[in-house]
Amino acid sequence: MNDAVPVAQVRLDVWLWAARFFRTRSLAKQAVETGKVDVAGQRAKSSRAIRVGESVQVSRGEETFDLVVRGLSDTRGPAPVAQALYEETAASKERREQQRLQRAAMRDGYRPPEHKPDKRARRLIQALGDIDAT
Repeated sequence: MNDAVPVAQVRLDVWLWAARFFRTRSLAKQAVETGKVDVAGQRAKSSRAIRVGESVQVSRGEETFDLVVRGLSDTRGPAPVAQALYEETAASKERREQQRLQRAAMRDGYRPPEHKPDKRARRLIQALGDIDAT
């Protein structure tokens, strides 16, 4: 019925959507237009054709992925198929793991209060000069 014809090139925003880096194609297009995606070290347009073997850098939130394109698809499929479309470099994996550990260590010592401060505690906080307490 619907024979899958191998494609030689795909639009960048379509590939990012198919590889499941962004939930919708419009979010992928917006990320490319705002400079969060580089192809071969250069800022790209969303209509740029991407080919197998090209390097892509995707910044999503606090994470940055360094990828090598291994396959092309213009349809969004299951996660295992999407993960076969790219290969993340070892340096990128190591950097993201270090950043994850650093974020975990930063929030390790913080414990939010169990309840709101009462009247006496609020007065003590104000007396200590905490600006955020007002």
